[in-house]
Amino acid sequence: MGFDGAFAIVQDWVDSGRIPGAVLGTLDFGTLDPVTPSAPASGATSDASSGVRVRATGLAQREPAERSMTTDTWFDLASLTKVIFTTPRILDAASCGILDLDAPITSVLTELRQFDPHAWQRRITPRDCLTHASGLPATFPVYTYGTDPDQLRAFVIQRDWPHGEPVYSDLNYMLLGFVLERMSGLRIRELDPGEGFAWSADPDEAAATEFCPWRRRMLVGTVHDENAAALQGAGHAGLFGTAASVLGYARGLLDGTGASPDALALMRTAVGPRRTYGWEHPYEGWSGGDACSPATIGHTGFTGTGLWIDFDAGRAWTLLTNRVHPTRWSDSGVIELRRLVGDALAA
Repeated sequence: MGFDGAFAIVQDWVDSGRIPGAVLGTLDFGTLDPVTPSAPASGATSDASSGVRVRATGLAQREPAERSMTTDTWFDLASLTKVIFTTPRILDAASCGILDLDAPITSVLTELRQFDPHAWQRRITPRDCLTHASGLPATFPVYTYGTDPDQLRAFVIQRDWPHGEPVYSDLNYMLLGFVLERMSGLRIRELDPGEGFAWSADPDEAAATEFCPWRRRMLVGTVHDENAAALQGAGHAGLFGTAASVLGYARGLLDGTGASPDALALMRTAVGPRRTYGWEHPYEGWSGGDACSPATIGHTGFTGTGLWIDFDAGRAWTLLTNRVHPTRWSDSGVIELRRLVGDALAA
């Protein structure tokens, strides 16, 4: 089926009203010799010499007024922040000897659970957080505990979190974000988000996410995740980007320029049936579909975003949707959509 077949699936999701709009982008790094491309459809870009194809469909915003999706639309990337921003910076710090992945996080955040020197949380390591093996809860409404970002950081750091079975956890990446802040002396939003990325976007150029009852407005160009908003920058969510910037990051991993060799090796190293360092790898029912190679890593974001990189095939693809607009409480079918697109692209 290839790109056109995959995009037809996305178009069907938009036409049926399951999602307002989407941008599909692919990077074929394995065959970058120029070929004569077919003429791009309306709302599409194609650059054969770079191996990139991007096409948009539907609406960037449906309510309160309609606005069309374009290939240059900015998206709240949600949990792609974990793998595009936080993971490579933590792993690069480790490869440079600045951070020990196996030392307790208290080597940087000395005050973590400071009133109980025997607390289990004081034994959590960066490696635990990167691989979601810490035992921290999946998430928590931190934003309901105050409005001061310093107070909320202290709340996360000092709270006696219950210890449970290892689960995918935003709290793991909140802690890693605090580590980056402590090592740099800067807040997350003061740190360089990377080429083509930002911590917010022009509302006229961004895909809308959701009407937020807490903030009492439609969110466009500002972070959707309540905890990241309340913390005014966090390691688990908050990054904005376009299909081009997401694929640019993927290109850096494919050509080895986007992370240190040690960091890239760990991103590709399986640490269980589903995870690598930061990312996921293929398993039965995973978001990238069944047709990709075992050397694929991928990650998704709550707002409807996703990125997958197949190192054996030398290709990457991103599917960016605003599936939570105007509300998350609808059945977008995005899980099925992602798998169908991944399989179609590989066919």
